[in-house]
Amino acid sequence: MNKADSERLESALDKLGMESRNNPQSADLIVLNSCVVRQSAEDKVTGMLTSLKPIKNSNDDRVIALMGCMVGPNSDSLKSKFPYVDVFMRPQEYEPLIDFLGEKFGIQTEGCLSDLTSNRQDISTYVPIIHGCDEFCSFCIIPYRRGRQKSRTIEDIAKEIGHLTKRGVKEITLLGQTVDAYGHDLQDPRDLSDLMLAIHDTEGLGRIRFLTSHPNYMSDKIIGSIADLPKVCEHINLPFQAGNDEVLMNMRRGYNSSQYRDLVKRIRDRIPNVSLATDVIVGFPGETEAQFESTLAMIRDIEFDKVHIAAYSPRENTIAIRKMPDDVSAMDKKNRVRELEELQQGISDKINRQLLGRTLEVLVDRKVKDKWQGRTRNDKLVFVESQEDRLGQTLNVEISKTGPWSLQGELTS
Repeated sequence: MNKADSERLESALDKLGMESRNNPQSADLIVLNSCVVRQSAEDKVTGMLTSLKPIKNSNDDRVIALMGCMVGPNSDSLKSKFPYVDVFMRPQEYEPLIDFLGEKFGIQTEGCLSDLTSNRQDISTYVPIIHGCDEFCSFCIIPYRRGRQKSRTIEDIAKEIGHLTKRGVKEITLLGQTVDAYGHDLQDPRDLSDLMLAIHDTEGLGRIRFLTSHPNYMSDKIIGSIADLPKVCEHINLPFQAGNDEVLMNMRRGYNSSQYRDLVKRIRDRIPNVSLATDVIVGFPGETEAQFESTLAMIRDIEFDKVHIAAYSPRENTIAIRKMPDDVSAMDKKNRVRELEELQQGISDKINRQLLGRTLEVLVDRKVKDKWQGRTRNDKLVFVESQEDRLGQTLNVEISKTGPWSLQGELTS
């Protein structure tokens, strides 16, 4: 979501006649887009902001802006801590910076925010379709920083995707904190399957992805659309967060482990070739070793293609920090992350070994050193050698080497 926000701001800055620089020392404007989903991310932002102070002092005319989830409804404490930062912007609120630049440089800013479609010439890109979140999971700061759920209209999204495909985009990822809740808040309620059907026949569009889903909104209708619409990729990111029902209740997730397992079964019955990714938090307040074993069992039984693992990190103003002591030690959290990573590495390696010798459809999105890089419909990362320019091509690749995190292959005729 932050990447998409950055690209939209970049589009507005392009319209102001500004161009990007690789070195902050040579820039008139430096924008830092922040994430605070975990303490480590916030610490990284703080460190970067601190490093910008001497750059600002060397040229007081240089503009420094902070945007994203670190900027809450009240930014007085941030202004006090970082007085050399000129502009603070909450997620998707670009006006403060645009207005500031207009006044400072005498730039005409009217209309630059009317169309924020990314100008990048990418093969794959992100399209936010719903902002904010209404779930208020006890560990999560997102609703407090990004606000409540607000869906864009299908017409608006379809128009943006049409612009993107005319610029060469072949694959789009529909984005939302809870992407499968899309449309429930619209005056004329729609859902994610309605949106995917509406954009499916967009000229030039080859693939449709979406993330991140919430188990409570993954309906049979959406599952059916993934199975039936040829351009929708058979890959679902479906966070379960914990395998123990008491922990799930304390997290305020709204489902139990049995319901989650049943949902996975329904998905796999309807889409036999689906790949599944998930998110897991370890060390949530009160999590015992036995409860952590339930999470290990979930990973072991379901065999996800990919698992994003994070240690619980207390976040300001969340329900968890107000009501639950952070009583799992840092060492226990570290050990649980390591144990899950080792388990998942073996599972991913096992799943990917089954692809050896198979021919897969790969959309090439970039070149890395001397190899072309792309992804399969199931979101497997594949590298292939070719002397020709393969950017943007969909190739048939026979897998010749596998590993837990990527595949290598050779072109077939």
